[in-house]
Amino acid sequence: MLTENILLLVLTAVALVALIGAQTVLAIYHDRAVTAAGPTMTLESLIASIDQKRNALSDIENDLAERRKALANIADVQADYDATKRQLDDLKTEWLQQDERRAEVRAVREEIEEKINEKLAVESDLATGRADLGAVQERLAAAERLFATNDEMKREHAALEARLGELRSEAARLSEAQERVQYLEATASELARAVAQDEGRLEVATRELAVAREALAAEQQAVATVRAELTQAAARAAASEERAMAIESEIGKLDERRSSLMAQLARLEDNIGEAAGSGSGGEDDDDRIKELIALPPVLEHMKIWPERAGENEDEAITRVKRRLSENGLQYPDRTVMAFHTAMKTNETTQMAVLAGISGTGKSQLPRQYAAAMGIGFLQVPVQPRWDSPQDLMGFYNYIEKRFRPTDMARALYQLDTINNTKSEFQDRMMMVLLDEMNLARIEYYFSDFLSRLESRPSSDRTGERSLRKDAEIELEIPMPRGKNPPRIFPGYNLLFAGTMNEDESTQSLSDKVVDRANVIRFSAPKRIHTSTPSGKSPEPEALSAKRWRSWVRSVSNVEGDAAVTSRIERMVEVMTDFKRPFGHRLGRAIMAYVSNYPGRGGDVRIPLADQIEMRLLPKLRGLEVDANDFAFGKLKSFVSDDLQDDALAQAIETSIQAARDGAGQFVWNGVSR
Repeated sequence: MLTENILLLVLTAVALVALIGAQTVLAIYHDRAVTAAGPTMTLESLIASIDQKRNALSDIENDLAERRKALANIADVQADYDATKRQLDDLKTEWLQQDERRAEVRAVREEIEEKINEKLAVESDLATGRADLGAVQERLAAAERLFATNDEMKREHAALEARLGELRSEAARLSEAQERVQYLEATASELARAVAQDEGRLEVATRELAVAREALAAEQQAVATVRAELTQAAARAAASEERAMAIESEIGKLDERRSSLMAQLARLEDNIGEAAGSGSGGEDDDDRIKELIALPPVLEHMKIWPERAGENEDEAITRVKRRLSENGLQYPDRTVMAFHTAMKTNETTQMAVLAGISGTGKSQLPRQYAAAMGIGFLQVPVQPRWDSPQDLMGFYNYIEKRFRPTDMARALYQLDTINNTKSEFQDRMMMVLLDEMNLARIEYYFSDFLSRLESRPSSDRTGERSLRKDAEIELEIPMPRGKNPPRIFPGYNLLFAGTMNEDESTQSLSDKVVDRANVIRFSAPKRIHTSTPSGKSPEPEALSAKRWRSWVRSVSNVEGDAAVTSRIERMVEVMTDFKRPFGHRLGRAIMAYVSNYPGRGGDVRIPLADQIEMRLLPKLRGLEVDANDFAFGKLKSFVSDDLQDDALAQAIETSIQAARDGAGQFVWNGVSR
C-alpha cells in the first residue's frame, strides 16, 4: 500500500512539473508578444489577453488544486512513514530478542531507506514546484504592472485586483502549506536522527553481541581445556591405579612366595618327623584334604536327582520358559535364548555376566534356568574384602595342617572326573554363579581362574595331560615327599555366570573379563510386572553332560557362511573406527554364538545383533560420543539397516543422548524388548 501511494505521488508531481513548464513557456512567449505590441494593442486584443489571463488563472487554480491533493498525499506518506517507523521500532525490539529475525530487520531497514530516498525525491519535486510558484507570482506582478499602465481597462483592472486578492488568499494558503511542508521536513529530520540513534544503538548491540560471542568462545575453550585437564587427570589416576595394581600384584607374589616357603617349611617338618621316626601315615595325608573331598550341599542334593529322559534342545528351552512362568518371573524370550546360547559357548567364551540395576532378576534367571535344565547350581556371594584366589578356592591352615576349601573348590573337585577317578558325578553338570562379582576387584580374585578356563584344550582333547596342565588348578597344600598336591581341572561340565549391580558401591568390569564374557545387560523395566507364582515347580531331573554336549555345535558350521563372515568383517571395521579393534579370539567367539543360537532357521541377524549388544557395546564404555559421532552413526546404520534390529538401534541412540546430557562419555544402558 505504501509503495502504491508513493508511486501515485511521484506520477502526480511529474505531471504538475510538465504542466507548469508548458504554462511557463507559453507565458514567456505571450509576454514577449504583449511587450512588442505596446501601445498599439487595441481594446479587443486587451480583452482577448485578459481572457487568456483568466484561462491562465483557471489553470493555475487547477494546478493549486492538484498541489493540494499532492500535499494531502504527502500527509498520507507521512502517516505511512510514521507506521513504518513504528514497525521499525518493533523490528528492532525483535532484533534484540531473536537472532534469527535479524535478516528480516535488515530487509525492512533497506526498504525504509528506499522510502526515505523516495521522500527526498518528492521533496525535491516540491522544491521545483515552489520555484514554479515563484515564477507564477512574478507573472502576476507583471500582469499588475500591465493593468496599471492601461487606464482604459480600470474596470478590468479592478476585477483583476479582486482576482489578485483571491490569488493572494490562495498564496497565503500555499504559504501555510509550505510551512506544513517545512514542519514535515523538520519531523522527517527528527525521525532521521531517531533512526540514526537507533542504528547507533543497534551497532552498539551488535558490538556487544560480538563481545559476548567472543566471551562464549573463550568459555568454550576454557571448557575444552578443563576437559583436557580432566582427561589428563584420569590418565594420571589410571597410571596410579596401574601402579597400585602392580604393587598389589607384587604383594600377591610375596604372599605366594610366603605360602611357598611355608609349604617348604611344612615339608621340611614332615621330613624331619619322618627321619626322627615319628612318621605320618596315609591317614594324616587324608586329613589334609579331608574337607576338600567332602561333598558340598549342592552335590548332596544332586545325588538324589533322577536322570532325565531323552529330549531335544527345543523341549528343554520350553521347559525353562515354563518354569520361569510358574515362578512368576517374566523375561523376554530373546533374553532366555541369549543366556542359553551364552552357556553353550563356554569353550570360546568362558562365562556370561548379567549386569544392570538391582531388582531386575539377574540372579533368578540362572538359578531357575539351572533347575529347569537339571544342572546343579552353586551361588558364590562375592565379598568386598576378596583380594586373592584363596578367597575363591580356600587356603591351607599351616597350624592345623589342613586345607580349608570353599564350597566352590569342593564342587569343582567332585566334578573333575579326570583327576578324581572316584567322582560320583561322571555325567553331571553344574553352574557356578558369582553373585555381585564386582563388589571386589575382579582381577584380584578371579583373573587367574579366568586364565585357567581360557587355557583349556578343546572338549575332544581334554584327556591329553600335556594340553590340560596349564588349565589345571594346583591347590596350595604341602604334601609329603613323593606326593603331589591335588589338582583340579575345570572341565566343560562346568558353566560359569556372574551378576553385577551398577551403583556407587561396585567396581567396573576389567577389560579382561569383558573380552572373555557375554555381558547381558538388564535395562530398567518400562512397566512393573506383578505376576505371582502359579504353582509348585516340579523337582529337578539331572541333565546328562553327554546330552548337553550333543546340543553344542562347532564354529565350522558358519565359518564358510558369507552372511556371517561379511557382517563380522563390518563389525571389525566399525570397532576400528572407535579405536577399539578386536582379534581372532573374539571373532571366533562371535561365530560360535551364531552357530549355537537355537531355532534361527538360517537367519543370522538376531544372534549377530545379540553379540553387538553383549560383546561390542560394553567395550565402548568411556568414549566421548561427540568425538566418535561418525563411528556411532555407522554402528546405528549397521544395526538398523543390515541387522534390522530397531529396538537395539534406538537403545544405542538413547545411550548416546544420555551421554550428551551428562558427562559426554558413552555408557551402554541396555535395551528393553
